[in-house]
Amino acid sequence: MMNPIILANRIKLKRDALTPLSQELNDLLDKREQLLKAADEAESEKDLDDIQKTADDLKAEIEDKKEEKSKLEDEINNLEDQLKEINDKAPDTLKDGQKEGARAMTTPTKETREAINAYVHTQGETRDFTSVDGGALIPEELLSPKVVETEATDLSKYVNRVSVNSGGGKYPVIKHTDNKMTSVEELANNPKLANPTIQNVTYDVSTYRGYIPISQEVIDDANYDVTGLIANEINGQALNTKNHYIAEAMKAATKKAVKGPDGLKTLVNTGIKRIYDVKYYISASLYNALDLLKDKNGRYLLQDDITVESGKRLFGKEVIVLDDTLIGKKDGDKVGFVGDLNKAITLFDRKQASVKWVDHDIYGQLLAGYLRFDVKPTDTDAGVYVTYTDEAQA
Repeated sequence: MMNPIILANRIKLKRDALTPLSQELNDLLDKREQLLKAADEAESEKDLDDIQKTADDLKAEIEDKKEEKSKLEDEINNLEDQLKEINDKAPDTLKDGQKEGARAMTTPTKETREAINAYVHTQGETRDFTSVDGGALIPEELLSPKVVETEATDLSKYVNRVSVNSGGGKYPVIKHTDNKMTSVEELANNPKLANPTIQNVTYDVSTYRGYIPISQEVIDDANYDVTGLIANEINGQALNTKNHYIAEAMKAATKKAVKGPDGLKTLVNTGIKRIYDVKYYISASLYNALDLLKDKNGRYLLQDDITVESGKRLFGKEVIVLDDTLIGKKDGDKVGFVGDLNKAITLFDRKQASVKWVDHDIYGQLLAGYLRFDVKPTDTDAGVYVTYTDEAQA
């Protein structure tokens, strides 16, 4: 049976080879995407012939890369199965006096927590107890950390989300229209309908990344799920990043000052067309100001509604509460976006948040997280960025 240390290192080498191979394949796919765009802009049959020849060569190259990548992945999976079999047969603890370290490593790219967790906890050398004056020197137990629970709103759930396969391009958007069909007599010629207004939104995907350092001591000594905390932190940072850029797009919408709750009601009634699914995306300070208001009968303007995710409605529209510094500039800002966020903003998602180990000259590991996306306004009529003033202050 192969030594687990050698087996683990063999897996690492093959995974190191897989990374550039995957990048080469992605580059070829991007070239194919650009080639298809070039075909749309071809001006002659000769241009199309040249594009066809290049496309055929590119197709063969892509197939070769896919086959090479698949073969390498199969080899890695086979080695990982062997390593898992060795680890399953290994004893849970080391006997007294045993001095050999056992190194076990599983794939860092599996998307399940169990796979990553096993990778983290077995990345360093396993250590036995040290004898001191005839007794066992037991290291102080690391207690499980307390994670502060936060209630975060994911704005990407409300915008139009489009998965893209390239780093940039154009996304056609048909604007809502007031045009309508006309009545015609039986067997009469069909009248021409008004041409739709098509707006091409140009997107350019950016990469956002960073790393979280973990000391080898924590990996060796922790009795809690280290990678569970890491995954939560990376997911939280990914959420904050997307929320920030979506909120920036919301703040770039048409500006309007409103006075009191009547100003909000008038805006929704007359300032935004009925075809839009309007919601209130407001700062916590604005929410607090509205939450204290009552009508002439003593009823609060904000009404509870368990049928919507936020649990609150204002004048029949759902209310989503955001931090002041997210939708505004500073604490205390009474601002918000009123409108249909799904029509107003599009998130071009190139790659979901993912993680991988990176080497570093510390006694520990760095877990890097990265994601690629772009956020663009797509319908300027779908919403308004409001600044709210209390009636008494206006």
